[in-house]
Amino acid sequence: MFINGLAAGCLGTSTTIWGMPDLDLHLFQAHLQRWGAQPAGRPLATSTSDLLPVSLTGKWNGLPAMIKISRDLDERIGGQVLQWWDGAGAARVYASDPPSGALLMERATGSRHLLRMALEGEDDAATACICLSLHQLHSHRPSAPPPENLLPLADFFRSLAPMAAQQGGLMAECAKVAQELLQDQREQVVLHGDAHHSNILDFEQRGWLAIDPKRVTGERYYDYVNVLCNPDLKTCTDPLRFARQLAVVVDVAGLERQRLLRWVMAHAALSAAWFLEDGCRTEAHEELAVAQLARQALA
Repeated sequence: MFINGLAAGCLGTSTTIWGMPDLDLHLFQAHLQRWGAQPAGRPLATSTSDLLPVSLTGKWNGLPAMIKISRDLDERIGGQVLQWWDGAGAARVYASDPPSGALLMERATGSRHLLRMALEGEDDAATACICLSLHQLHSHRPSAPPPENLLPLADFFRSLAPMAAQQGGLMAECAKVAQELLQDQREQVVLHGDAHHSNILDFEQRGWLAIDPKRVTGERYYDYVNVLCNPDLKTCTDPLRFARQLAVVVDVAGLERQRLLRWVMAHAALSAAWFLEDGCRTEAHEELAVAQLARQALA
């Protein structure tokens, strides 16, 4: 994930999940019994959650699912957002246990991966898949109100101004752009907040669906920036790639090019600020290189 407090330090999202010993299966025992589920793989852990792939019995017999136990308040509220979307553009939540922060959710079983596609000649298609998934999320209007305690997008940006004051230069310019955008937000929706290539997964017949939303609301343009700023995508600083994928996002999502570029500047600088907080200067430099591409495209 690309939010403040990267637990994996400078190593990126692909390293935040690891196998746990079999003895830790007891963490899931009550939920396995409650939901009539059987383990279908090894337990996994992230900095904020414990996960177990399962196969369901009873009324959901045979369905692949995942038990996710969130240890972090933000992650738990993100799970409520996932429930609120009710399977429209996102993984379905079959059941939940709020006191423990546990969800029983739909599990992706498809073999395709957007990050791999982006690196192996299908970058346009990967970008389009993310845009179409976000369109479903932003268009969905359940009858129930959204979860309480969602954060305004401005709260996401709280690390940028103090870091920009220290760093100056391009980061300071981006911070000014961010402040202007945050004070004049349009088309505000419940955002995913972290819609990069590894948070939109292949659910086979159900298509590409989102997982792991954050607890944030704001202008819908913000959700598209990780297509262009994803630090796990090592081609993100390639000027030709940037220009091409910018055009794909603008076309598929129907966004105003200049405004999207300004949001890219804002988020790339924010991501750089987060990396600097973690002592990751190389990664911060790469994110600022993306901000510079956006700045040049605006000229």
